[in-house]
Amino acid sequence: MGVERAVTRWYIQRQMILYELAQLEARLEQLSQLDTEGEVSTSQSLPAEGEPISEEELLQKVAMTREKLKALGHCPKPMMG
Repeated sequence: MGVERAVTRWYIQRQMILYELAQLEARLEQLSQLDTEGEVSTSQSLPAEGEPISEEELLQKVAMTREKLKALGHCPKPMMG
């Protein structure tokens, strides 16, 4: 029974990290598109976010999120005995 809980916890944590990573990468893409269009207005962020974030901060958060995913490791598997 403990293995099922561990796998469920791992899966939920993995999904949350992947969702956070997708959001950060989408914001980074949006920011780079604004820069290429010539609109270098960092005050335009997603409506859900209250404060503007620079590209360096986004890159740092993406790197930290990827490290969290790497630290999570592989799915725990039951031991066959």
